[in-house]
Amino acid sequence: MLAVKESTKTFQFPTAFTILFIIMLVAIGLTWVVPAGSYSKLSYNSSDNSLLITSPQGVTTTVPATQNELVKLDINIGIDQFVNGTIRKPIAIPDTYQQLEQSPKGLGDVAVSMVEGTIEGADIIVFILILGGMIGVINKTGAFNAGLISLSEKTKGREFLFVALVCIVMALGGTTCGLEEEAVAFYPILVPIFLALGFDSIVCVGAIFLAASIGTAFSTINPFSVVIASNAAGISFTEGLGVRTFGLIVGTITVIGYLYWYCKKIKANPSFSYTYSDREAFKERFLKGKNLDEKVPFSVRRKIILFLFAIAFPMMVWGVSMGGWWFPQMAASFLTIAIIIIFISGLKEKDAVEAFTQGASELVAVSLIIGMARGVNIVLEQGMISDTILAYASDLVSGMHGSVFAVSQMFVFFLLGLVVPSSSGLAVLSMPIMAPLADTVGIPRDIVVSAYNWGQYAMLFLAPTGLVLVTLQMLDIPFNKWVKFVLPIVVFLLGFGSLLLTAQVMMI
Repeated sequence: MLAVKESTKTFQFPTAFTILFIIMLVAIGLTWVVPAGSYSKLSYNSSDNSLLITSPQGVTTTVPATQNELVKLDINIGIDQFVNGTIRKPIAIPDTYQQLEQSPKGLGDVAVSMVEGTIEGADIIVFILILGGMIGVINKTGAFNAGLISLSEKTKGREFLFVALVCIVMALGGTTCGLEEEAVAFYPILVPIFLALGFDSIVCVGAIFLAASIGTAFSTINPFSVVIASNAAGISFTEGLGVRTFGLIVGTITVIGYLYWYCKKIKANPSFSYTYSDREAFKERFLKGKNLDEKVPFSVRRKIILFLFAIAFPMMVWGVSMGGWWFPQMAASFLTIAIIIIFISGLKEKDAVEAFTQGASELVAVSLIIGMARGVNIVLEQGMISDTILAYASDLVSGMHGSVFAVSQMFVFFLLGLVVPSSSGLAVLSMPIMAPLADTVGIPRDIVVSAYNWGQYAMLFLAPTGLVLVTLQMLDIPFNKWVKFVLPIVVFLLGFGSLLLTAQVMMI
């Protein structure tokens, strides 16, 4: 008699694509339920030095770009912030919200919004593809393999020190220049190092994404969050700087301590790893062709190649923070370095081109995730419900007193971070509305800026519409396993943020 083999099926958490597809359907459903509405928007026209006021109905009027006109609109922002380009996106004008005729989206908009989101995200997509191509070429030269073997020999017994150093560098990048999307560039080089040191995929994303994001949450001089939010609130970004610096130190120490606890656990018992079941596939993906037991000569040519690759990152950070770069310039710099590496690599022309295209192809899925995530935001914007959610949120906290107001603001920004996952986008949309509410309860506006920082970034650790799914797709980590790992840090950020906000109010 033949034995009947029972089939056992285990539940697999949906992939990033499925999660975003479900969120897309939810967003479309919300456009039918949430009332449509909009604030009047203000933007600057540099061609004739004027301010453009666009009503909720889409009617545009022009007024002179003067401080007096801003005062008339009850906008407490210096006119120079518009003229010098610090504030580039349209900002919401207080007390102008109006409900509009419902503008629901349908199932036919799913594919259209995904395509539009991909087109809108073309700059970062090209950057990621060029990065993948460069990594493919360097892998082909054997430089990564030789460097990893050398590093693993020199760090025996001090493996976590490397993790801690990466955390500090990423946190500093986050707090100074908003190192988030750009952090994508660090995974292909740092992940094999973490694996060679005996860590898992969770440690990789923790040391890079989590540390960079905690730095951004406690932004000190980050022009893409705290500076633009302070400008939109009508204050200097130096207000509240001391509190944010203290928070940065505590936050970075907390992340390093949490990673140390996790690393100690998986060193003692590898099966403790949250991604233990996926460990072999992960190693195969990032250590493919790298035999760490085989001695690969770390030649002068390979050292030069790794040096060229390494200088691309401080160059990128400088360009973003000081040179006015964005993704087109970053992509061009990486492509230039890739071409130089090809010329000095000794590879045949066909091998070099195939290595570049193969490396780029491995990041196509990541690029598509970016397009889908932006497609969700397009649905919310075209459905005219983002401003409605902001208007309801401002009404919710209006009239509260003191520390209750400050902490409530943080949780409002926590929820708004899901609807508007862009730090600069949420700043210019919400600050002209939220910051004046601080005046009515007698607290400084910098407290609202801090509440915005800590609330929004606590959500961005989780929000599928932000950078999380892009990161997880790169490392092939299921979303539920990431949530299990990051949830303690989210609770810490909201709890610690509440304490800091309360303390600031009490010291007034």
